[in-house]
Amino acid sequence: MAWRIGVDIGGTFTDLCAAEEETGTVRTLKVLSRPDAPGADVALAIAELSRVHGVDLGEVIRFTHGTTVGVNTIIQRRGAKLALFATDGFTDVLELARLRMPDAYSLFGERAAPLVTKDCALPIGGRMLANGQELEPIDRASVAAAVRAAQAKGCAGVVICLLHAWRNPAHEIAVAALVAELAPELFVFRSTEIWPAIREYERSSTAVLNGYVHPRVSLYLERLEAALAEAGVPARPLITRSNGGVMAARQGKRDCVGMLLSGTACGVMGAAFVAAEAGVRHAATLDVGGTSADVALLRDGQAQFAAGENVGGFPLFVPSVAVSSIGAGGGSIASVDAFGMLKVGPDSAGSTPGPACYGRGGTQATLTDAFAVRGVLGHGALGYGAVKPDMASARAAVGAIAGKLGLGIEETAEAIAAVAVSAMYLEFSKMFARNAVDLDDLTLIAFGGAGPMVGCQVARELGVSRVLVPRSPGVVCALGGLVAEIRNDMVRTVMLPLEDESLAPMREGWAALAAASEVWLAEVGEPGAAGLLQYSADMRYRGQSYEIEVPVTDMSLAALAEGFHTQHRAVFDHADPAAPVEVVNLRVAIRAGAQKVTSPTLAPASGPPPSEPIRIFLDGAWQEVKLYQRDALRLGHEIAGPAVVAQEDTTLLLPTGSHATVQAQGHLMVEL
Repeated sequence: MAWRIGVDIGGTFTDLCAAEEETGTVRTLKVLSRPDAPGADVALAIAELSRVHGVDLGEVIRFTHGTTVGVNTIIQRRGAKLALFATDGFTDVLELARLRMPDAYSLFGERAAPLVTKDCALPIGGRMLANGQELEPIDRASVAAAVRAAQAKGCAGVVICLLHAWRNPAHEIAVAALVAELAPELFVFRSTEIWPAIREYERSSTAVLNGYVHPRVSLYLERLEAALAEAGVPARPLITRSNGGVMAARQGKRDCVGMLLSGTACGVMGAAFVAAEAGVRHAATLDVGGTSADVALLRDGQAQFAAGENVGGFPLFVPSVAVSSIGAGGGSIASVDAFGMLKVGPDSAGSTPGPACYGRGGTQATLTDAFAVRGVLGHGALGYGAVKPDMASARAAVGAIAGKLGLGIEETAEAIAAVAVSAMYLEFSKMFARNAVDLDDLTLIAFGGAGPMVGCQVARELGVSRVLVPRSPGVVCALGGLVAEIRNDMVRTVMLPLEDESLAPMREGWAALAAASEVWLAEVGEPGAAGLLQYSADMRYRGQSYEIEVPVTDMSLAALAEGFHTQHRAVFDHADPAAPVEVVNLRVAIRAGAQKVTSPTLAPASGPPPSEPIRIFLDGAWQEVKLYQRDALRLGHEIAGPAVVAQEDTTLLLPTGSHATVQAQGHLMVEL
């Protein structure tokens, strides 16, 4: 039997989802993550899949992996020491950035320090004009001097970002060749091979992010390939990307920025798959893992995309699924500040030692401990048996917080949950305001190991009346990798007026991007993958500072103009058809190899679902409620809250007044 596997590494657990090709049978499991030994958790997960579920690893035909190695490298500042080779006079590009503070209303706000120190930003003589003509040739002596300086400072690699290279990359190519000749031990990235678009800071920042994580990402992927080969997995690994697609692992060794947000993007894609099965069109997704809560939007079942997502304080200018993250996960640590205020996160207990209730040495109270103290958790093993709940340790940890607040242990536990929910509420509120969301037609999809515990409470605070809880909420990110398609986005800056004489060069540009996309797809090496090309253009009114992306199906002048005015009106509520228009960038996205997973249909219910009474602390008091086991639920079963639904990968808390119905694929639709 042929199998497809998706794996996602979180801050606490590594999740695995496997689907059998012919029958659609799905197998899931979790193991504890190993931040101290990246890759060991993946090896353990596939070994457990073989041992527990009897999956023949030699029959794996597709292996997709989401990783946080790149983003964690940036957040923890553990990347490579880099030199930036910039045009003489423009070496302060990273320091100057866009002269914006992260918080315009804080007197103490600070921008993140650049990943390349000022002494390693080195000048290169030579100048290219904005029209692509050479004003001054490259000064070979300046390149040699920059190489010597980089070597003396112990740099492991060089990022080259020269002025106007988006128009003509010849100078960057020449400098890269000289560096390879003079110092072959240094790895080299050109800004135009990473993201060849206009704006020096954005191009420089994206290229530097790529170089900064390259050694760790490359080493990790090499170890992953070796581990899979040793385990007897014949499929070459695919890596999930920030844009919700996948690419070959060997491509990820160079295209490192393309996978920085792979984990969060996979969660949204998995939620989109669940939404389609449940018949949900518009949704907000809430992915609460061990470290963070990630929120996003689905419109008409489709993920929303954006450029400029923030990674460790730095903008990432490649297309990515629009996700906002806050430090409020199941492992987020509760504390009391100097003013006596209760806080939750952003620090997390992770998997080592983990929440106190994991019994692995943790002593600090976390969101998970709060639910354990309230009696919501503890009715079975956690994380597919990876953790056995330790209630005494959880009470001791929450009790330490309760003593500082002067509250009872249970009241403190409920307050910890309320503080975490308020942080999620705030993030959703900002996202809804930015996107003009109609709450009447919205469903909240709650997933991740801790998402179902807080999902109904978050929805109630937001005024959302429906919550969808997937069949296996704890492994939705791994499911996203399993169903993801191959995808790549290419861009070329043209800076042309929307006039008749511009049509020929624009069509030539799109044709060149399409040809390059087909070459990229062939390099993925996925047999039988036929590419679907999608064309678009970044356009603006002349004089505007920023552009909007406009889908293109008809490359005629009239269609391009009409498409832009329509899109501008949709985004800004106004348009000026008489104003001159500029085409800034041409874009081509290639998509291929969309994967299908057929979820088995549950048998119809023949009676009420089995349950047993338990006591939980809810709404300020101990209450007797019913405990249901998810595996015992069948199609059509209905559950009235308050209640608890336990399963191997998470626990669902249904509040008072809620009503849940089991759908055909096993998803739970909760009405509040």
